[in-house]
Amino acid sequence: MLERIEARAAAERLTILGGFATEPGDGLPEGTQSLLLLGPREPGFWPHLTAQPEWQDGRPDPVDRWSERVIARLAHEIGAFPVFPFGGPPWWPFYGWALRTGRAFASPVRLIVHDEAGLFFSCRGALALRERLEPARGVSPCTDCANRPCLTACPAGALGAGGYDVPACHAFLESPAGTSCLDRGCAVRRACPRSQGHARMEIQSAYHMRQFHR
Repeated sequence: MLERIEARAAAERLTILGGFATEPGDGLPEGTQSLLLLGPREPGFWPHLTAQPEWQDGRPDPVDRWSERVIARLAHEIGAFPVFPFGGPPWWPFYGWALRTGRAFASPVRLIVHDEAGLFFSCRGALALRERLEPARGVSPCTDCANRPCLTACPAGALGAGGYDVPACHAFLESPAGTSCLDRGCAVRRACPRSQGHARMEIQSAYHMRQFHR
């Protein structure tokens, strides 16, 4: 079943980022046995997304609206229930869910780092399944990362081992020096060696940075 879901997700340039067998206390719909997280499949996610009706119609939140449409449709096709990291409150605990997959981990800068996507980890939604699945687990890319460039990459000193100083980040982005982060994406995320092999387009990172900073 995992292969079937992966193939259907791939048609929309999505991929399974990980999953886990659920527990009664997770608060998911009755009958849920497993949860699969879905995110961008690279290369090719951004050109696919920007060709979709949600991107072209000029209305707000095109990425979320596209995610809701395609993941809800996939859920309907396989008899699952779709859940999303947006649309709250209340908010689903996607950070904790990601860690439970065994393919996403807390990085040295506390952001989630994924065994394939690195610090470019991004969930577009999840599938709550009635089938009990045990997807493969992974290994943190930080385990054998000797230099840990994420700790020193932030030009504003806003993101490091002590966590994230959001006001300092916004202040830096307002300055001329912040143009690089706005145009290319967060310097810390880009510094991660695993991120560098993920083929995420800079224009995609720039879009999300500007959404964050608006």
